[in-house]
Order: sequence, then C-alpha cells, then structure tokens
Amino acid sequence: MRYLGNEYTGKGVTVAIIDSGIDVEDPRMEGCKIEGWSIQLGATGHALLASDFADQHGHGTEIAAAVRVVAPDANLLAIKIMGDKLRTSAELMAAGIETAHRHEASVVNLSLGTPNMGKALLLRDCCANAVEMGAVVLAAAHPKGERAYPADLPQTVGVAAHPDRPLDKYFFFHPKRFSRKEWGVLSDKFLTHGYAKSPEGTRGRYRGSGLATAYLSGVAACLCEVLGKRNATDLIKILRRSALVPVPEIGYS
Repeated sequence: MRYLGNEYTGKGVTVAIIDSGIDVEDPRMEGCKIEGWSIQLGATGHALLASDFADQHGHGTEIAAAVRVVAPDANLLAIKIMGDKLRTSAELMAAGIETAHRHEASVVNLSLGTPNMGKALLLRDCCANAVEMGAVVLAAAHPKGERAYPADLPQTVGVAAHPDRPLDKYFFFHPKRFSRKEWGVLSDKFLTHGYAKSPEGTRGRYRGSGLATAYLSGVAACLCEVLGKRNATDLIKILRRSALVPVPEIGYS
C-alpha cells in the first residue's frame, strides 16, 4: 500500500483473523508466518483453546488471502471459531477477540457479526479491552444495511461492501454528512471493495462486506507498520482522513 510517498506491506504487524481457520498449504499463504488457535466453549461456558486451526470450509483462508493482497508481509494469527458449516456464537466471537489481543495482534479482523442486540454489551466490552491494549478491531457490517455487532459498536471499525469500487480505494460515511434517514445504518462506517480475486485475477466464490473488511484490515496493517506503537484511536483517525467521502450518486443500495 502506498502512503505518504512510500510503499508499505504490513511487515512485522500481526493481523488476527477470527474465522474458520487458515489452510497453511494454500499457495496464497506461501512465505507467510502463520500461527493460530481454535476455540470451543466447554460445558461450563469457558473458552477451550487448542492448537489446530485447519480450515474445514475455506472462508477463513479466503479472508487471509484478501488481507495479503494489501499487506503481503503481515503475520497472520488464525483464530478458528467456526467449522465447515460456518456457525458460531457471540460468546466465541468475544473469546476470539480476547485471544487476539492477548497474543499481541495489532489488527483484529471479524468478517462476521450477529444481529442479536442482547449480545452487544458482551462484544462491546471485549472490543473496548482490545482497543485499550492497542489493537484495532474491524468487523463486517450487515449485507443489507441492518444492525450487526460488533460492526455497529463505537469501539470498532464497521465495514460495508460496494461491488464496483477499485481495490485501492475506500470510503468513509460520516454521520454529520449522511443522515441515518438517507443511509440507514451506514453512517460512521467504511465502504470498500468486496470481491475475492483468484490468482488469475477473476472473481472468487466470496463477495460482500466480509471480503471488504479483510481488504481494509490489510490497509490497517500497512498503517500500523507506518505508525509503530500508536494507539488504535490514532489509527482509526488516519483511516478516516485517508478515505474518500462519497456522495449519494456512488450507487450503494
């Protein structure tokens, strides 16, 4: 990623991918330092960690590949909270966020969320702890513009997708410029590219806000390389300053 006249690749920055794991044998992961865990909830509700983070579905690997498109030298921390059916819970998301910042991830990527408002406080507290530890949390917004957590929490960067935007551009919806009446819940979110690309450059099997979140996580990793040990609030401010502010004619629906 080009920033202030220089190229950055996310070198030395750890991006946590809370998803279905990562396939380390995937050719797109070649040369990448990957560590990880899988998390399950025990009978008492406690989080149980294991070292196997193999991807049974492929979604987490696609997210990792999208991050690497923008930040090819970032280190990846795979936190597996979903199996082959891509089902999880807010409790596992919270455990994943906590595991990520405890293992010193600078960027935490959640290409998923829950519409359950009753779980918002749980996720808010975990995201707030991550931010306090210096991590920035990026989460996918609801694909239809409805409420989703943790994307709609003030402690996170919520990301929505636009199919026609080029990969190197992203946009910020500011609540003072775009009213909720006009834009639903897109206010205070980022809008970026949402298509996976295969090695041949064609569109892959995944698209939408999950992929958009991954691309912006790559941008965040590159900015972390630039900023060093600055806090998450500073990083979010720079993301907003670097983004373009769209007009209604952009065509999002």
